Amino acid sequence: MKVHYIDILLLKLILNILTHNHRNHEIISNIQTTRLLCECDIYTSIYDNDPEMKLVIQQFNNRTAQRFKEYDERVIQNRQKCKEQCNKDIQEIILKDKIEKELKDKISALETNISTEDIPTCVCEKSMANKTEKFCLNCGKNMGAIAPWWSLVCGVGYAGWTHYTATTLVKIATEAGIKKGIEVGLAKVTEIIKNIIFNLTPDQIPPITVGEVMTAGNFSDGVTLHGIVKALHSPMFAKYDDGSTALFSTYVQNFVKNPRLLNQYGTESTAIANAFTQGKVEAESAAASTTSILHTTIIASVVAIVVIVLVMLIIYLILRYRKKNKMKKKLQYIKLLKD
Repeated sequence: MKVHYIDILLLKLILNILTHNHRNHEIISNIQTTRLLCECDIYTSIYDNDPEMKLVIQQFNNRTAQRFKEYDERVIQNRQKCKEQCNKDIQEIILKDKIEKELKDKISALETNISTEDIPTCVCEKSMANKTEKFCLNCGKNMGAIAPWWSLVCGVGYAGWTHYTATTLVKIATEAGIKKGIEVGLAKVTEIIKNIIFNLTPDQIPPITVGEVMTAGNFSDGVTLHGIVKALHSPMFAKYDDGSTALFSTYVQNFVKNPRLLNQYGTESTAIANAFTQGKVEAESAAASTTSILHTTIIASVVAIVVIVLVMLIIYLILRYRKKNKMKKKLQYIKLLKD
């Protein structure tokens, strides 16, 4: 039915009104059907005639059965693995016991006096014997290489040292004899001049020392009365030509110009020569005792070094022999293990 309510409201508006409506015009709330599956109501009769709930129950049962089946398969698989591992461990234990028994029988048949030291050890574990062997070997090599350079066992060095010692001792003895001869010679020259000049006072005698006479003269061939007088006439003693010592210096110059004047003093010359010889002999005897001590010390040192080297060599050979025996036993054990 079409009504123009312009006739009513004076407006031109078309109203479309349904002529037939089957909708219930009463207000009814929408009730939602629940599909919750409660555990306490799972077997109630309210779900027997509901196909959707039957489908849900069937899916739930299928999934639960599938999970239980997978769980059972995993349990069976784990049990199988544990069983295989147990069998493997049992086989290893049996094999190990069998090998130990065979080795025990073979080793007992091979050697009865087996000690724990003969068991093969790791190469990295160095025993005290190995360290001692290495030390003795290195020490022996070092001593054999260095000792000749020290001239302890080198014959050339020892001979050179002996020659040097002998030359030095002769030089020292000669110097000692010269000092002794000059000392006696100065006393004899002073005595000769005093016998010539009766009133000679100590102030008129120049204070000449033995060292000054040795420096001024040449006594390489020995000490004589003429050599001492000649040394006193050297320019070193020109300072005594003036003053209170001028008279002493004049007589010395006369002896130098006329050496034959000294021939009458044979006793004094003999005393000077004897003093030179005696001083030389005393120095040589003192040096000989010192040299003998040095020789004894050197010989003792050489003997001690040789003994030490021999002891180290013996220790090295003993340890090497023991090491060879141990290596031989280890090779036997390895061969048995391979067999």
